[in-house]
Amino acid sequence: MRELNRRELFGAMAGVAAVGGVRAAAQTEAAKGGAVLSISKVFPFEGMPVKKMANGGESRDVVRGSLTTGEAVAVHASMQLAGAVPNPAHAIEHSEIMMVEEGTLEVTFNGKSQRVVPGGVFYVAYGTVHQVRNVGDGPVKYVIVAIGGEVKKWVG
Repeated sequence: MRELNRRELFGAMAGVAAVGGVRAAAQTEAAKGGAVLSISKVFPFEGMPVKKMANGGESRDVVRGSLTTGEAVAVHASMQLAGAVPNPAHAIEHSEIMMVEEGTLEVTFNGKSQRVVPGGVFYVAYGTVHQVRNVGDGPVKYVIVAIGGEVKKWVG
C-alpha cells in the first residue's frame, strides 16, 4: 500500500465525511417518516394515491420527501373540473412550480390574473398568496412541484 500525499488524504477524508453526512441526513429523514429520494425511480400514474376534492376535482400524490442535497420536495398531479369552485386563495410556505398538461388554468397572484395553457409553466414564490381556477370548457390537469419550506406537512 502506497502512502497518500496531503491532497489525496484530504480528498479521501472529505469523501468519507460527505458519505457520512448523506447517511446521517437519510437516517434523520427516516426517523421523521419522510423518504430520502436518493435513487432514480418511475412513479406509475395508476399507483398514485387519489384524494377526491369537495369541488369534484382530484389530486394524486406522486412523491414526498427530501433530496440528498437537503431540499424538501413534494409532487402531485391535480385535476379541476370546468366550472368548479376553486380552492380559496392561500399563501404557501414553500416554492411551487406548476405545469399545465390539459385545459386552461387561470392563476391569480399579486393582484393579477394570467391564463396558462397546455405546456405552460408558472412559478409561485414562497409566501405568495395565490389561487388557481379552471377557465376552460373541460377539465384542467396540472402538476405541482413544491420545494423547500413546510413541504413535509403539505397536503396537495
